[in-house]
Order: sequence, then C-alpha cells, then structure tokens
Amino acid sequence: MTRPVDTLRQQFASDNYAGICPEALHWFLEANHSGHQPGYGDDIWTQRSTDMIRELFQTECDVYFVFNGTAANSLALASMCQSYHSVICTPFAHIETDECGGPEFFSNGSKLLVAESESPAARLGKLTPDAVEALVTKRSDLHYPKPKVVSLTQATELGTVYTVEEVRAIAAIAKRRHLKVHMDGARFANAVAALGCHPSDVTWRAGVDVLCFGGTKNGLPVGEAVVFFDRALSEDFAYRVKQAGQLASKMRFISAPWVGLLENDVWLRNARHANAMAQRLHEAVGRVPGVKVLHPPQVNSVFAQLPQPAIDAMYAKGWKFYQFIAGGGCRLMCAWDTSAEAVDAFVADLATAVG
Repeated sequence: MTRPVDTLRQQFASDNYAGICPEALHWFLEANHSGHQPGYGDDIWTQRSTDMIRELFQTECDVYFVFNGTAANSLALASMCQSYHSVICTPFAHIETDECGGPEFFSNGSKLLVAESESPAARLGKLTPDAVEALVTKRSDLHYPKPKVVSLTQATELGTVYTVEEVRAIAAIAKRRHLKVHMDGARFANAVAALGCHPSDVTWRAGVDVLCFGGTKNGLPVGEAVVFFDRALSEDFAYRVKQAGQLASKMRFISAPWVGLLENDVWLRNARHANAMAQRLHEAVGRVPGVKVLHPPQVNSVFAQLPQPAIDAMYAKGWKFYQFIAGGGCRLMCAWDTSAEAVDAFVADLATAVG
C-alpha cells in the first residue's frame, strides 16, 4: 500500500520547487511597506539592486530584470544577433532543448548551431574551443547562417562547471572569430560556489559579454538579471524587454528581493548549501546496490541510473524527480533549502525500493 503524498515534503525534481529564501522575502516585504514608488524600474529598489550587481562584478555594466530565464536568454541573444546570424551551443544547452524556440522567435530567426563532439568535455555538456572553431570554419558562404554568438551554460545542464581557464579559452576563440560570448547563468551562483573564484573572473574578465544571472533557482520568488558587460550590446534593450511583455510595472517586487540575495553574499551561501546537499546525496545514493551514479556532482545536481521498478516505486511513494537527460539517467536536484533529513529520507526509500 502506498502512503499519501506529504505536501510539505521537499522534492528533488527541480530547484524551482523551493520557496523564497528569508532574506529575499524580507526585502520583498520592505518594498511593499515603502509606500508608493515609481513604476517600470524608476524606484529606489531597482536602483539599489542594480548598483549592488555592479559592485559585485566590480565593473560598470547595464542591468535589466525580467521575469524568467527563457526571456533572459532569448532577449539577450536577440540583442547580440541579427536574424541571419547563428548561435553556437551544445546539444544539452537549455536554449536548444527547453526554450520552445524562444531565442529563434525573439531574434526573428537566428539559428542555433549545435556543436556535436565526442570529446570527454562534450559528454559532460560543455563546449570546447575546437568545437567552436569547427562550426565557425565549416562554411562561409551566404547560404549558411553566419556565426555571431557562443553561448555557454554555467553550470551546464549536466551539472558540470566551466573552469575560468575553459571560459577564457572559448572566449579567446570567439574573439578571434569576431563572435560575442553569452553565458546562460541560471545556476551561475552554484558554479561560482563550486569554483571558489570571484564572479568577475569567470565572466567579463574571462571574455563574457552578456550574463543571464539566475535568481529564481537560488531563492528568489521570480526574476532574472540580464547583465551587459559589453554595454554597447544593450542599446535599445529596454525596448526589447517592453515589447516582449517582460517589463514589470511594479518592478520593485522583482528587484527588491535581489537586495536580500546580494547582501552579505546570501546568493553564495544558498548555492554552497545546495551544492553540499548534492554531495551528501551523491555519496549516499552511490552506496545503494543497483544504482549507478553517472558522474560526480560539481554543483547541486546528481545524475544516476535507477532500475525502472525502483523508479516506479519511488514515484508511488510520492517522490518527484525527472528522467529526461543524461542518457536515460535520473536527475536529482538540490535547492537552497534542501535539508539533510530530506536527503536521508529519499535515500532510505530508494534503498527499500531497490532492495
């Protein structure tokens, strides 16, 4: 007999499942208690959070807030491309697999060029300089969409991380071939926490032109920041945001929670905790007979192959996780609030299901 689903149980399907972290909620409520404020981003909270992002990255940059990651990536890439251009990415990139054609739609047709490779890095969801070079030099005639942007997912959809040196190497090829570099940073915080570097070192100092800085998966209620290190690329970006329906009239309720995330490096603390819980989950799952962990976690996700009867049993017990990536493996995702107790309970039920 299956037990009823516990509606308060923490799950491992996505870090989107988690709620708002206390610091973000505090400043959300502060914004609500601050009386009337100008709309469309002219409020004190948007100014404060954008200034904090500039201070975080130690450079002048243009910052825009949008509701979600699909809009952030799609509008950022549209600002970097013309309709006859192309964007180089991996087969696992979120812009390729999970944006429902958003980048192509908002760019009026820019094509995504998928870098196919059998290199060890490619099997872990990463682009390589050689793969970028191969696509750029493949053709140069007018019948081929001209490569214009290289898009890196940091951390990748397979839970791996580009090192500072890897980003620099790809950016060097990109600059040599007159390409711009876009970074899809839905889990940028987790990557920085894993690398232990300064956020500027793996972005603009390494050659990244535009970063989509994810907040939703790291404790915000809603909202991503599009950060233009190459400020020339942000020309008229405000109009793109408006036209796409991404300009919040009460912008302070998107931007104020960022104050809570950035203040006292809460964004890093949240990411470090999620990463640590993934390590705990990885070690425990790896001890369950019949379970194969596909590769060691670098950020907040664990990929493992489970017997199908065990998967069915776990679903029947109310656990939620995805099977849609990594060669048939299951993705187990930890969040900023994942507890050790939740990890242990999941592994205990998994051991029973496998046994």
